[in-house]
Amino acid sequence: MTHPKPRIVALLPMKANSERVKGKNFRDFCGKPLFRWVLDTLLEVQEIDQVVINTDARHILAEKGLVETDRIVIRDRKREICGDAVSMNLVLADDVANVPADLYLMTHTTNPLMSAATIRGAIAAFLGGQAADTADSLFTVGKVQTRFYRADCSPVNHDPDNLIPTQNLEPWFEENSNLYIFTASSFGKTKARIGKQPMMFEGPFFESIDIDTPADWDFAVVAARYLQEQQKEKTA
Repeated sequence: MTHPKPRIVALLPMKANSERVKGKNFRDFCGKPLFRWVLDTLLEVQEIDQVVINTDARHILAEKGLVETDRIVIRDRKREICGDAVSMNLVLADDVANVPADLYLMTHTTNPLMSAATIRGAIAAFLGGQAADTADSLFTVGKVQTRFYRADCSPVNHDPDNLIPTQNLEPWFEENSNLYIFTASSFGKTKARIGKQPMMFEGPFFESIDIDTPADWDFAVVAARYLQEQQKEKTA
């Protein structure tokens, strides 16, 4: 028995103001505005039916040549959920309440290097977990195996008197804010993008870069240029 394809909506919130990297969402990043990197990647994933941009910057998007299409919906952010101090979950709640979908996939403009293959892999992993009734949501993580200390220099996850190779340490997993998948039901239970029964999905290191600071921006530029050179070598 075949099941109908779930309607998947990607949520790509985008605000005009950025505190630490001014105007970063719309600045040129290796040849095109930063927001276009992840938007173009989302549009490359055919499993995604629609990309919804909840924004207070419709005018800036228009200046950058972005218009609505059958797959791109621009929603004007309500005044009461604008501002740097507003929880992202309130923005997502507004989208979930107004745009029906079987699955919501949420990401940020500040994750420019995430690939279509990784997005497809995350969707497939979640659908498998959902079918097995082992997951109601998914979030991406980075695996960390290194020695941690508290502010007072006391060890957190290792014994300084019995050092073992870092690759043998228990792995820890850091939420990297790259990608979330959830349903209206799971969101309703927690009022958040991570539900009551989440699963983790580990993506490639370079793709996990999230631009929050000027240093992040510089690192992402270096990584993007490296990946572009690799692609040129593959197609040469």
